[in-house]
Amino acid sequence: MIPRSRVTGRAIAYQLFYRLPIPVRRRLVRLAVPKYIVGAVTLVRDAEAEGAGRLLLLRQPPGTRWTLPAGLLQRGEAPVVGAARELHEETGIRLSPARLRPAVPNALVHAKGWVDMVFETEVPASTTELTVDGAEVFEAAWHPLDDLPQLSWPTARLLGYYGIGPLAGQFPPPVPGTEE
Repeated sequence: MIPRSRVTGRAIAYQLFYRLPIPVRRRLVRLAVPKYIVGAVTLVRDAEAEGAGRLLLLRQPPGTRWTLPAGLLQRGEAPVVGAARELHEETGIRLSPARLRPAVPNALVHAKGWVDMVFETEVPASTTELTVDGAEVFEAAWHPLDDLPQLSWPTARLLGYYGIGPLAGQFPPPVPGTEE
Protein backbone atom coordinates (compact mmCIF):
# COMPACT_ATOMS: atom_id res chain seq x y z
CA MET A 1 0.00 0.00 0.00
CA ILE A 2 1.27 3.48 -0.91
CA PRO A 3 1.55 5.90 2.04
CA ARG A 4 -1.09 8.64 1.90
CA SER A 5 1.55 11.39 1.98
CA ARG A 6 3.18 9.94 -1.16
CA VAL A 7 -0.16 9.74 -3.00
CA THR A 8 -0.97 13.33 -2.00
CA GLY A 9 2.46 14.51 -3.19
CA ARG A 10 2.00 12.70 -6.52
CA ALA A 11 -1.47 14.18 -6.90
CA ILE A 12 -0.15 17.70 -6.35
CA ALA A 13 2.77 17.12 -8.72
CA TYR A 14 0.48 15.82 -11.50
CA GLN A 15 -1.98 18.66 -11.04
CA LEU A 16 0.81 21.25 -11.20
CA PHE A 17 2.43 19.59 -14.24
CA TYR A 18 -0.85 19.41 -16.20
CA ARG A 19 -1.66 23.05 -15.43
CA LEU A 20 1.54 24.17 -17.14
CA PRO A 21 1.22 25.30 -20.75
CA ILE A 22 1.82 22.45 -23.20
CA PRO A 23 5.06 24.00 -24.55
CA VAL A 24 6.45 24.19 -21.00
CA ARG A 25 5.45 20.57 -20.30
CA ARG A 26 7.13 19.44 -23.52
CA ARG A 27 10.27 21.40 -22.61
CA LEU A 28 10.42 19.75 -19.18
CA VAL A 29 10.03 16.29 -20.72
CA ARG A 30 12.69 17.10 -23.33
CA LEU A 31 15.15 17.96 -20.56
CA ALA A 32 14.86 14.35 -19.40
CA VAL A 33 14.51 12.84 -22.92
CA PRO A 34 16.63 14.90 -25.33
CA LYS A 35 15.74 13.19 -28.64
CA TYR A 36 12.38 11.65 -29.53
CA ILE A 37 9.76 11.33 -26.85
CA VAL A 38 8.21 7.87 -27.24
CA GLY A 39 4.89 7.02 -25.69
CA ALA A 40 2.76 3.89 -25.64
CA VAL A 41 -1.01 4.16 -26.10
CA THR A 42 -3.58 1.39 -25.73
CA LEU A 43 -7.03 1.28 -27.33
CA VAL A 44 -9.01 -1.00 -25.01
CA ARG A 45 -12.36 -2.15 -26.37
CA ASP A 46 -15.14 -3.90 -24.47
CA ALA A 47 -15.14 -7.50 -25.75
CA GLU A 48 -18.83 -7.85 -24.82
CA ALA A 49 -20.17 -4.65 -26.36
CA GLU A 50 -22.70 -4.79 -29.15
CA GLY A 51 -23.27 -2.28 -31.93
CA ALA A 52 -20.53 0.29 -32.41
CA GLY A 53 -18.73 -0.99 -29.31
CA ARG A 54 -17.26 0.69 -26.24
CA LEU A 55 -13.84 2.13 -25.51
CA LEU A 56 -12.06 2.56 -22.18
CA LEU A 57 -11.23 6.20 -21.49
CA LEU A 58 -9.59 8.01 -18.58
CA ARG A 59 -10.21 11.35 -16.93
CA GLN A 60 -6.84 12.74 -15.86
CA PRO A 61 -5.67 16.09 -14.45
CA PRO A 62 -6.91 18.71 -14.91
CA GLY A 63 -9.99 16.48 -15.21
CA THR A 64 -12.15 18.20 -17.82
CA ARG A 65 -11.58 15.95 -20.85
CA TRP A 66 -11.07 12.24 -21.48
CA THR A 67 -7.92 10.47 -22.69
CA LEU A 68 -6.61 6.98 -23.49
CA PRO A 69 -4.41 4.80 -21.27
CA ALA A 70 -0.93 5.95 -22.25
CA GLY A 71 2.44 7.03 -20.99
CA LEU A 72 6.10 7.47 -21.74
CA LEU A 73 8.38 4.49 -22.23
CA GLN A 74 11.16 3.91 -19.77
CA ARG A 75 14.70 3.91 -21.13
CA GLY A 76 15.25 0.64 -23.03
CA GLU A 77 11.65 -0.55 -22.53
CA ALA A 78 9.93 -2.31 -25.43
CA PRO A 79 6.85 -0.34 -26.56
CA VAL A 80 4.43 -3.25 -26.01
CA VAL A 81 5.83 -3.78 -22.49
CA GLY A 82 5.43 -0.06 -21.77
CA ALA A 83 1.85 -0.13 -23.05
CA ALA A 84 1.01 -3.09 -20.77
CA ARG A 85 2.72 -1.37 -17.82
CA GLU A 86 0.90 1.94 -18.35
CA LEU A 87 -2.43 0.15 -18.80
CA HIS A 88 -1.95 -1.56 -15.44
CA GLU A 89 -0.70 1.58 -13.65
CA GLU A 90 -3.56 3.75 -14.90
CA THR A 91 -6.53 1.34 -14.88
CA GLY A 92 -5.60 -1.70 -12.80
CA ILE A 93 -5.96 -3.94 -15.88
CA ARG A 94 -3.03 -6.36 -15.88
CA LEU A 95 -2.46 -7.99 -19.28
CA SER A 96 0.50 -9.81 -20.71
CA PRO A 97 2.16 -7.79 -23.49
CA ALA A 98 1.26 -10.75 -25.74
CA ARG A 99 -2.41 -9.72 -25.35
CA LEU A 100 -1.72 -6.36 -27.02
CA ARG A 101 -1.74 -6.17 -30.83
CA PRO A 102 -0.03 -3.41 -32.77
CA ALA A 103 -2.63 -1.03 -34.18
CA VAL A 104 -2.38 -0.14 -37.87
CA PRO A 105 -0.54 2.15 -38.13
CA ASN A 106 1.44 1.13 -35.07
CA ALA A 107 3.54 4.29 -34.82
CA LEU A 108 2.31 7.85 -35.22
CA VAL A 109 5.14 10.34 -35.60
CA HIS A 110 4.09 13.82 -34.56
CA ALA A 111 5.76 17.14 -35.22
CA LYS A 112 8.23 18.32 -32.60
CA GLY A 113 9.72 14.89 -31.91
CA TRP A 114 6.86 12.90 -30.39
CA VAL A 115 6.13 9.27 -31.36
CA ASP A 116 3.10 7.30 -30.17
CA MET A 117 3.31 3.50 -30.38
CA VAL A 118 -0.34 2.38 -30.47
CA PHE A 119 -1.68 -1.01 -29.41
CA GLU A 120 -5.15 -2.58 -29.26
CA THR A 121 -6.82 -5.16 -27.05
CA GLU A 122 -10.24 -6.30 -25.89
CA VAL A 123 -11.38 -7.21 -22.39
CA PRO A 124 -14.85 -8.05 -21.05
CA ALA A 125 -16.05 -4.93 -19.24
CA SER A 126 -18.46 -6.84 -17.01
CA THR A 127 -15.66 -8.83 -15.36
CA THR A 128 -12.84 -6.28 -15.59
CA GLU A 129 -12.31 -4.29 -12.40
CA LEU A 130 -11.04 -0.76 -13.03
CA THR A 131 -8.92 0.86 -10.32
CA VAL A 132 -7.40 4.33 -10.44
CA ASP A 133 -5.05 6.10 -8.05
CA GLY A 134 -6.84 9.46 -7.83
CA ALA A 135 -3.59 11.30 -8.59
CA GLU A 136 -2.53 10.46 -12.15
CA VAL A 137 -6.02 9.23 -13.08
CA PHE A 138 -9.26 10.49 -11.55
CA GLU A 139 -11.64 8.10 -13.30
CA ALA A 140 -11.70 5.22 -15.81
CA ALA A 141 -14.92 4.34 -17.61
CA TRP A 142 -16.33 2.59 -20.69
CA HIS A 143 -17.88 4.87 -23.33
CA PRO A 144 -19.91 3.95 -26.44
CA LEU A 145 -17.94 4.66 -29.62
CA ASP A 146 -20.95 6.44 -31.10
CA ASP A 147 -21.36 8.71 -28.02
CA LEU A 148 -17.89 9.61 -26.74
CA PRO A 149 -17.47 12.24 -24.01
CA GLN A 150 -15.46 15.43 -24.53
CA LEU A 151 -11.97 14.24 -25.51
CA SER A 152 -8.63 15.98 -25.13
CA TRP A 153 -7.37 17.34 -28.46
CA PRO A 154 -4.47 14.83 -28.71
CA THR A 155 -6.85 11.94 -27.93
CA ALA A 156 -9.45 13.08 -30.47
CA ARG A 157 -6.71 13.47 -33.09
CA LEU A 158 -5.15 10.07 -32.36
CA LEU A 159 -8.53 8.32 -32.44
CA GLY A 160 -9.27 10.09 -35.73
CA TYR A 161 -6.39 8.18 -37.35
CA TYR A 162 -8.20 4.95 -36.46
CA GLY A 163 -11.62 6.09 -37.69
CA ILE A 164 -12.99 6.71 -34.18
CA GLY A 165 -14.58 9.81 -32.67
CA PRO A 166 -15.37 13.32 -33.83
CA LEU A 167 -12.28 13.60 -36.05
CA ALA A 168 -12.67 10.19 -37.72
CA GLY A 169 -11.49 10.35 -41.31
CA GLN A 170 -10.03 13.85 -41.01
CA PHE A 171 -6.46 12.67 -40.46
CA PRO A 172 -5.12 10.06 -42.85
CA PRO A 173 -2.44 7.83 -41.36
CA PRO A 174 0.95 9.51 -41.73
CA VAL A 175 3.31 8.21 -44.36
CA PRO A 176 6.32 6.54 -42.70
CA GLY A 177 9.22 8.95 -42.45
CA THR A 178 7.07 12.10 -42.50
CA GLU A 179 5.66 14.20 -39.73
CA GLU A 180 2.11 15.43 -39.44
